[in-house]
Amino acid sequence: MKEKELPLHLREDNLSEETKTLISSLPLSKDVIGNLYNYKGCWYYPNTLQGVLNFEKGFKPQETDIILASFPKSGTTWLKALTIALFERLKNDTSSDHVLQTDNPHGLVPFLEMSLYLKSSTPDLSKFSSPRVFSTHMPLHTLQLPLTDSPCKIVYVCRNVKDVLVSLWHFRCAHLKKEVDMESLFESLCSGVGSFGPIWENVLSYWRGSLEDPKKVLFMRYEEMKSEPNAQVKRLAEFLGCPFTEEEKEDGSVDKLVELCSLRNLSSMEINNSGKTFNSVPYSTFFRKGEVGDFKNHLTPEMENKIDMIIQEKYNGSGLKF
Repeated sequence: MKEKELPLHLREDNLSEETKTLISSLPLSKDVIGNLYNYKGCWYYPNTLQGVLNFEKGFKPQETDIILASFPKSGTTWLKALTIALFERLKNDTSSDHVLQTDNPHGLVPFLEMSLYLKSSTPDLSKFSSPRVFSTHMPLHTLQLPLTDSPCKIVYVCRNVKDVLVSLWHFRCAHLKKEVDMESLFESLCSGVGSFGPIWENVLSYWRGSLEDPKKVLFMRYEEMKSEPNAQVKRLAEFLGCPFTEEEKEDGSVDKLVELCSLRNLSSMEINNSGKTFNSVPYSTFFRKGEVGDFKNHLTPEMENKIDMIIQEKYNGSGLKF
């Protein structure tokens, strides 16, 4: 695929002279899409790095801001849908159409570095009402730079690395409209050299943040969200300051919200079958199986063992276990 056909955040045509000078001094690697540069321990495509720099320079947090964070393909879309639905239920809206039926979760909760700040350090954020909800794949130490002394809340969702790999592979194939070599993607993940990688550094940054300040950073596991969705949604609601009332718990409101945001329901909505992101990524590519353990259908035992050994080594002593 030619660069001009790629989504804007994956390209290298939106760089300021200042950024071009910076990246000339950064560690460089390449993958099937293009160049990757290591900035503050994290790998980015050039335009995405421009978005990161714009964010660091220009983002002005509000006290009520909420930022939903994740490594790519870890349950981001689902977390966005749940968060939107939690706040929407507080509105006295008599309209028949839920906002999730008229826009995709990624349209409602845009990425800071891959959307809002991609082209400017001063984007117009006036359309966002309080609480403003944004998303990111940046590691916590980079995200925190503009958030110094800000009480805004951060929710991180993490997922089994092997399922992340398989989901990422399917997404890349759809993105590039061609079969991507699984072996090369596997080696990239294991080496830590990939977009927003290393994955273990991304996960650990938020894990440690949640231990240091649990009122500011909520660490969620995709597998627990799948096995006990009602309990995890109530946990999310408590953290965000919009807990379910006893009446809501008794009248089935939690069940209804979980069902509204289910993969089966979201993937059947017209907007998610026909719409696209601002940079032309079809919404349908964000919905696949969402299963726990699907990696067993794609990875060899040797690949599984290698990932397990790496993750065990990297997480050793952190208290984080899978």
